[in-house]
Order: sequence, then structure tokens, then C-alpha cells
Amino acid sequence: MNKKIILWLVVLFTALQAYAQTPKYVFLFIGDGMGLAQVSAAEAYLSAKDKVIGNKYLSFSRFPIIGLCTTFSADSFTTCSSAAATALACGSKTNNGMVNITPSGDTLWPISYKLRDAGYKIGIATTVSIDHATPAAFYAASSKRSDYYDIGRQLPLGRFNFFAGGGFLSPKGKKGDQPDLHELVSEAGYTIVRRPQEISNGKDKVVLFQSENKGSNLPFAIRREQDDLTLTQITEAAIRVLENDKGFFVMIEGGQIDWACHNNDGAAAVLETIDFAEAVQVAVDFYNKYPNETLIIVTADHETGGMGLNIAKGANLLLVDEKIDRSSVDTQTYMSADEKKKEEKEALSLHNKHIGFGWTTTDHTGTAVPIYAIGAGSELFGGKMDNTDIPKRICKAMGVE
Repeated sequence: MNKKIILWLVVLFTALQAYAQTPKYVFLFIGDGMGLAQVSAAEAYLSAKDKVIGNKYLSFSRFPIIGLCTTFSADSFTTCSSAAATALACGSKTNNGMVNITPSGDTLWPISYKLRDAGYKIGIATTVSIDHATPAAFYAASSKRSDYYDIGRQLPLGRFNFFAGGGFLSPKGKKGDQPDLHELVSEAGYTIVRRPQEISNGKDKVVLFQSENKGSNLPFAIRREQDDLTLTQITEAAIRVLENDKGFFVMIEGGQIDWACHNNDGAAAVLETIDFAEAVQVAVDFYNKYPNETLIIVTADHETGGMGLNIAKGANLLLVDEKIDRSSVDTQTYMSADEKKKEEKEALSLHNKHIGFGWTTTDHTGTAVPIYAIGAGSELFGGKMDNTDIPKRICKAMGVE
């Protein structure tokens, strides 16, 4: 055979192989506050339930590509969620407390806008309020992450296809005298639904919130009642809305791993991590249908609590299931240890000791966090990198500058 023909066939085969590895469907899962210890604790607990010592894999912890990610912000080695989310959404560092605004005051644009302009459908989902730091970084910009109303007003401006979470933290502003965000969102053409089963396949511009009487955040998994909205249901709904021939990008946050760890509540942190992993399993099932077209990335914005495992003789991981009084844990925002009731602090401390968990802080830490990836383009996410590298590599994998 002619050498030129052979060379042409090699080039064609290489190009086709590269094309086949370009993902059409991309899931970015962010476990807020989820470090290696939180993952290991959840795996150890699942093993204990099977009456063995070990680590029973979560849905994502056996992904073939594993990396580590540094999380420092522009002004602190220990990041806050908004600065970390800015890095994960935009590929740029900023100061703690800022969302998609540089330290010098310039506005940053998240990859969700770039991918939308490239023709992909876009989804943003969380277990907390949709105007909180991590989801906000994928659709809004604010010099103060606490400007929840202003952030919420920006939700419809991106013309994205799917949003989900607990609700708005300040739907009528701090004083309750601003136009209702629900009405503004509806006027922009979005359908607000309160039950995932109300969403039909292919329905566009959907906002899925939990029941109005449930507040702005999904209940902790450890407190969940039968009819409560779950992150698994949200992930399933996202796929129903977003799946199309061109493809989609969706960011899905497990936001309350962080809050459980701020409270140094080991049992709640374990169950939130498992709940997060169950949502990832929905994406894994989707990947199994389209393995050459799907990319799943699982990471964290930072670690919270300095969690340590001391599961030695006398510790009982099955006590994760033991119900203790968590009545003073604030589910809107985390409470520092000094603000908790003394009896709750003592109960949580004793519970952690019996389970085998220890803590070094009630705040974030600066330790690197894990990255897990599977699917088309996943090889880009192995090894050690900075959090600003992740959105850049997502765009590279998807062929978007």
C-alpha cells in the first residue's frame, strides 16, 4: 500500500479517535468541604455496615483517574467557598468573600457562559440555596458573596436551562421590600416546579426548588423525611431537562458536607458524603449508556474541619446511625462551635469520640482536595493541579477555548 495512503489513514484514525474522546455530556460534581478524610470516613462506615474492616468504595472513589487539587485563594492560603468556586468556575483566583470579581474589581466569566455560547445546554444544582457561593459562581458575579438578593437577580440573565436547590435565601431582599425573585424568574420564562416528577423530558428553562415550607436548603440527610427533595432526584431531573443531541454541562454541588463539618458533626458529614455519592451514581449510570461521550469529574472546593480518623479499638462506626440532639444546628448557615448550645457541643464531641472521628477546627483548611474523573477526556484530571486548572481542562476536553 502506498506510504502516503498509510500515513493518511493513520492521521484519520488518530483524528477520529480524538473526536471520539471529546465529551458531549459533562458532569462537574463539587462536594463542598469534602476532603480525603470525609471520603475515607464514609467508605469505612459502609464497610462497618457490612461487618468488615476496610473501605467500601463510593460511586466515584474507584474512578480510573485520581488527582489532587490545591485550593488557596488570592489573599489567603485557606480559601472560602466563594473564592474557591470562582477558581472552579472561571479559572482565576480572587479574594475570599468575592464571587467572579477579581481583586482589582474586574468581572470574570464562568465557563458555563462559554459552553452555552458553544451550543451546550447548562445546568446548575445544589443542596443549599441557589444563591449560595458555589452555585452563584457559575451564573453570577458579586464583590460580596453575602449579597444574596443581587446574586439571585442574576439567575435568569444567563439563559441557562436548569437550576435546582433549596430555594432563594432572600427572595425579597434583606428588608423584604424588593420584587420577589420567584416572580422575576417566572417573567424570564422559567417554570418553577416543586416536585421533580413534574418535569418532563426535554422541558426547557426549569427551576426545581423544594416545597416552600421547607426553607432555602435541603434538609441534612441525617434528618431527611420521606417526601424531602434529594440530590439524587435533582440529578435525575437535570438529565431529563438537559439531555439533547448537542450535549450539556452541569455543575452539581453537595453543599452540606461543608456545614456538617463546620459543626464538627461526624455522623452528619458521613451521611452527606454518601448522599452526594448516590447522586454521582446517577451520572455513572448515564455514563454507562454513553461511555465515549460522557465525562464525570468529582472534586471539592476545600476541606472543612480538619477531619481525622482514629477508628481504633473501642470506636464503633455503626454509631453514625445513632440519633442525637441536633436541634440547635442552624441549617441556614453553619454556626461556630462557640455559638452552639453547650449540651449539643458535648453531645457531638462524645458522639465523634465513640465513632472514632476527630477535628482540628470548625473552619476550612488549606489541605489539597481529591479529584476523581472517568470518561472521555478524563486523563486531563490526573496528577496534582490547582483549582484554576479544572475549568480550563474541562474546556480543553470539550474543545472550547
